[in-house]
Amino acid sequence: MLSQEAEKSNNRGAGKMHDGHRERIKKRFKETGLAGFPDHNILELLLFYTIPRRDTNELAHLLINTFGSLSAVFDASFEELIKVGGVGENTASLIKLMPQIYGKYLEDKLSVSTVIDSTDAAGEYFVAKYIGVVNERAMLMCLDSKCCIKNCETLSDGSTTMTEITGRKVVENALKNNAVSVILAHNHPHGIAVPSPEDVDLTRTIIRLLNSIDIKLRDHIIVANNEYFSMADTKKFSIMFL
Repeated sequence: MLSQEAEKSNNRGAGKMHDGHRERIKKRFKETGLAGFPDHNILELLLFYTIPRRDTNELAHLLINTFGSLSAVFDASFEELIKVGGVGENTASLIKLMPQIYGKYLEDKLSVSTVIDSTDAAGEYFVAKYIGVVNERAMLMCLDSKCCIKNCETLSDGSTTMTEITGRKVVENALKNNAVSVILAHNHPHGIAVPSPEDVDLTRTIIRLLNSIDIKLRDHIIVANNEYFSMADTKKFSIMFL
């Protein structure tokens, strides 16, 4: 058995080894960014900032093994994260903060003055909006006569499986923002970017309601797994928007 002095010496040696490893990881990031970083090293680097005095390599591996991938770690709920041994509230908060900061970064680049005059522009905008969103959420973008964004806000926030979009909310929001046209969007957090029969029926209802007040529904965008589906740009549904 090691003496108390020898054990302390080993702990100090381990601490120095971890410190050296941290400095190498940090230096590599400063020089090359995340290019070539394995996923566990990316997560390990992030964990440095909430776990200052413990090896984070093992925890990074544990998190990825628990949830299956780096992206799944960031998509995990706060409650799921703190169930993992070694993850405290500060660490869970930092992990949950990262995708939302990235979403805000993209949203800021696509500022309110952005012109949404193509399917790609609308799709990319909403993909950014839905980064880190784990529940089904409906949003409405209001546009002026030049297709500049006047406003984009959440209409409803549902559970992990469903949301409620009412025609009344769409009409009220469009009128409130003096919109010439609008784009409806919602996500399928645990599915694929393809409209369900209910989505199609809802779209028809919204088009009818908006036409009655001389406002055009330009598109209904569905987002899933950082991909989007445009109903207006798909032959099967495009006639609805004419």
